[in-house]
This record gives sequence, structure tokens and C-alpha cells, in this order.
Amino acid sequence: MTLQQLKYIIKIVECGSITEAAKQLFITQPSLSAAVKDLEKELGIEIFYRTPKGISLSIDGTEFLSYARQIIEQTELMEQRYIGKKPSKKLCSISTQHYAFAVNAFVELILALNVDEYDFTLRETRTYEIIEDVKNLRSEIGIIYLSNFNEKVLNKILKENHLVFNLLFEANPHIFVSSKHPLANKKAISLEDLDNYPFLVFEQGVYNSFYFSEEIFSTLPRKKTIYVSDRATLFNLLIGVNGYTICSGILSSDLNGDNIISIPLITDEKMRIGWIANEKSHLSSLAIEYISKLKKWICEYGYNLK
Repeated sequence: MTLQQLKYIIKIVECGSITEAAKQLFITQPSLSAAVKDLEKELGIEIFYRTPKGISLSIDGTEFLSYARQIIEQTELMEQRYIGKKPSKKLCSISTQHYAFAVNAFVELILALNVDEYDFTLRETRTYEIIEDVKNLRSEIGIIYLSNFNEKVLNKILKENHLVFNLLFEANPHIFVSSKHPLANKKAISLEDLDNYPFLVFEQGVYNSFYFSEEIFSTLPRKKTIYVSDRATLFNLLIGVNGYTICSGILSSDLNGDNIISIPLITDEKMRIGWIANEKSHLSSLAIEYISKLKKWICEYGYNLK
């Protein structure tokens, strides 16, 4: 087993395919595949499952990747200390549902870095893809919510994929509307108040289960529904068609301006928002720092951490 082989495994996971990893490593795909097979044979484990659709980490591979990352990180620290080698790019990858505080924390993490180079990824994406990203360690952590409706199903999926949910805070559901919306002056809003307005929903692609919905009360029948794929489009439609969406209530004027406001929804339901991680992985120092900044932002919005 060599350091180069460990770097190969890390690069394959980052790219999601052996072919793309080989391109970025400037070696041939057969050479990279052979190096992986040699390592698997030496260790007596299968690091990757291979299917016609591509590769994915095995359970043993997930554990191995965690150790490989630690070894490479420690090796780089030793090289910096004793050889004066230039540090490699800082790496961090996060997948999240569409939450402003997740972006706020990510921005603060980057601004606090005192490095010349980094390679970060922030994916605002669908619930199923967040779970897949963390399962296959394309992302170190993912941010999702649980409710009384989806908790049993999602916890089962998380357990099957060796993922652990860590609660950050409980949110009282709010609605986001335009500051010029006919209901904008109300101190609290009921679902009945919203009956004639378009409900804006983040679409979940082919895995369009109610359990994967980012919006609480996703199963209720509505007269008008619009599915969107990103936060900018959703906010434009909140203004353009007097639509609404249901969310945690945390809204960043720095990122979103003052055209969108948050109003409490009259309900006893709660949104339990937290981060998921692979139970086999050891979080990097950057991931740990990101979680710390998440907690800071959540407290600044007035929520109590769990």
C-alpha cells in the first residue's frame, strides 16, 4: 500500500468515476483500475462496487476512505513541518437542502481561511441526492430536516445507508412571501389563508416522494402548485406571482435582500433540522469548523441549539 494509491482512491471518490479520476490524474483508466484492484487484493477487501451504471463505495471502502484521508492529511502536515512543502488545496464538500443559514455558514468558513488555494463544493440539491452524496462520501455532511410525517421513512433510509442524523435545532414552520404580498401585514398565517395563492415547491426529480419534500405539509391538496429547481427562481416567483413556500423561517437579508419576508405559520408541527454524516467517516477539521459556524448562525437567528 502506497500514499499514491490512497490518493487515487480519494480522487476517484471526489470525481465519482474512475474514468474522470484518471483524466484528472493524467494516467490511463486501465492503469488506475489496476492500481485499485492491486490495493483491494493486498487488503483483502472490496473498496468499490462496480455496476453497469458506475461505481460506489462499499461499506469496507467507506471505512478505508476515512483512514486514507486522515493519512494523507497527516502526511501533508509532516511535509509542511519538516520539508517546507507548499500545502495542498483545502478541500471541503457540503450538500444541503435550500437553507440560507447553510450558505451563510459556508461563506463565513471561506472568509476565515488563511490559505492561498482551496477547492470547496456547496451543493444545494434534492433530498435523495444529499443522502447519496453523504453515503458515497462525495460530501462530508448533508443538511436535511425531519418531521412527524417523514421521520420514520427517512430514518429507515439513513440507517440502511449507514448515515447518522445529528439534530441542530427545532424550527417553527414559517412561510416566505413577497413584502408586497396581500398577506404580508399579517402577524401569523393559517393554511386556509393561503388557499388561493400558488404554492412553490423544490422539485425532487425522479425521486419525487412526499417523504423527500423540503416543504412540510407536502401531502395537502392545493389549487395551485409550481415546482422549481433553485432558490433564485423560487424567490422571483414569490414576488412575481404572489406565491408562497413553507420553510424554517430563517431568512438572510444579506443574501436575499428585503423583498422577501418570513411570517409564522399557525401550526403545532415542528421542523427538526440537522446534519447527516456517514457513520464510518471521521470529519475533517474543515467540516467540524463548518458545523460550528452553522450553530453560530442558527443562534444569531434566535433559535436554541439541541
